[in-house]
Amino acid sequence: MNIALIAHDKKKDDIIRFAQAYKYCLEKHKLFATGTTGLRIEENTGLDLHRFRSGPLGGDQQIGGMIADNNMDLVIFFRDPLTAQPHEPDVSALMRLCDVYAIPLATNMASAEVFIHALERGDFEWREIIHERENQE
Repeated sequence: MNIALIAHDKKKDDIIRFAQAYKYCLEKHKLFATGTTGLRIEENTGLDLHRFRSGPLGGDQQIGGMIADNNMDLVIFFRDPLTAQPHEPDVSALMRLCDVYAIPLATNMASAEVFIHALERGDFEWREIIHERENQE
């Protein structure tokens, strides 16, 4: 599965701890991240991931493009709801795309852990079936 990892500045330490705790699960999938978040995750976990631009410089939109092209299966976005974000329209657009294309979106540690446990159980196999059908057409 293709999984995006994104975090606002004040949540980067949280997503690093999350990636460290669930490295055994995340390393089985293709990972994508926005610039600084991806760099910090790589440095602290050794996970292999594709880094897009920083969120404010278009990284959120690049991940949004993958969602619109049906190339993203899960988005983990640790948002900081208490700090104004200069790129809030991009964040809102990314979240809207997740809703439009039925992409699971975790916005905090609790929901991300629920999704990781569901991933371990195989609860997201329906996403793989969709990809297989599209490849056959």
